[in-house]
Amino acid sequence: MNFNIRLCELPDLMKTFLSVYLIVLSLGVSIGLYYVSTTTEANVSGIVERWNGSKTTEDEIPEQYEKSIQEMLMTTHNHILGFSFIFLQIGLIFYFNSIVSSGLKAFLLIEPLISIILTFGGIWLMRFIDANYVYLSVVSGTVMYSSLYVMVFISIYEMKFKKS
Repeated sequence: MNFNIRLCELPDLMKTFLSVYLIVLSLGVSIGLYYVSTTTEANVSGIVERWNGSKTTEDEIPEQYEKSIQEMLMTTHNHILGFSFIFLQIGLIFYFNSIVSSGLKAFLLIEPLISIILTFGGIWLMRFIDANYVYLSVVSGTVMYSSLYVMVFISIYEMKFKKS
């Protein structure tokens, strides 16, 4: 099947619609990142504490309780499904850009899907195996979110500034 569609050649209304959609979607993702930042103090020890619970003595009530398997399953289920749809939608738009090379395009389309599994798998490993798996989640999450913002920026740039 031959797809010769380029973002810069779409009708103006479609370019505006897709650009606004990408901005709104990015805003939603950014609010989610801000939530993670505020609940983990945006540091490795805060992330570990969020999932593994606070260290306390016998008489103290922990600030953070360790997450149960049910909470872990619900969070993982919701995020894997949600991020899969987010990256499918962004990927379908980004695929038709004519700015980046096919190798970079392939990386940006596939990598975030792998990072979803690594990020949330890392949380499970951190919670039940070793706290040092937090670094797997941090690195894969950083690459995943960076890929998202790069795809959004390139797509909007082509639709708004590149001439066909």
